[in-house]
Amino acid sequence: MTTLIEARGLAKSFDTRAVLSDVAIAVAQGEIVTLIGPNGAGKTVLLRILLGLEAADAGTVERKPGLTIGYMPQKIEIDANLPLSVARFVGLAGSYTKPQIAEMLAETGIAARLEAPIQALSGGEFQRALLARALLRQPQLLVLDEPAQGVDVTGQEALYDLLARVVARHGCGVLLVSHDLHLVMARADRVVCLNGHVCCTGKPAALGNDPAFAALFGARGAASVAVYRHNHDHEHAVCADPAHDHRHG
Repeated sequence: MTTLIEARGLAKSFDTRAVLSDVAIAVAQGEIVTLIGPNGAGKTVLLRILLGLEAADAGTVERKPGLTIGYMPQKIEIDANLPLSVARFVGLAGSYTKPQIAEMLAETGIAARLEAPIQALSGGEFQRALLARALLRQPQLLVLDEPAQGVDVTGQEALYDLLARVVARHGCGVLLVSHDLHLVMARADRVVCLNGHVCCTGKPAALGNDPAFAALFGARGAASVAVYRHNHDHEHAVCADPAHDHRHG
């Protein structure tokens, strides 16, 4: 697979506090890489460095030439009194036609909300609008910061299922920050555990045997791996075609 972005040896400090130390991460085309870690682990700082919004003190970031990135932020505050339709909000990402915006809203499942006030959307609908906004750039790499924040469990599952379909359709790579281990284990191709440095990385099924993962997430992490393994075995049990390209979610 083509590597879209790769960082090596990243370090970042603020004043005398080291936030990142010798961090390496890469995302390839068609791959969902999920970044997890406790609060204060440096996840947001790492994203900002990868996006070119923050300079690292040390290390390198290599991007595929001409790489286009679609970014879905963790949170956007919108004035409750601002007269802004969903179509206008999504279209603020660039110069796009109404049909292009409507097409992306249809892909993310909220075509009927095209002319609704952005403030009238539910949490799940708003996240889908943000995803549509990122997809309008036709990105090779999607960077999603806590995309399921403020969404109930059912809505989270639906959103991650939608993301898997987006990857299958567009062939883009995804770097996703999440704190929900159960959903991470079910959807990610690869997981990177960050706590100032990369504690462990690998396929979700392998992380349950990594002492660093157990130390970072304890019983909660063990339960997530157990849920992942159950789903993984179940999905393979019903798939008789060995050539099937198995993607979780």
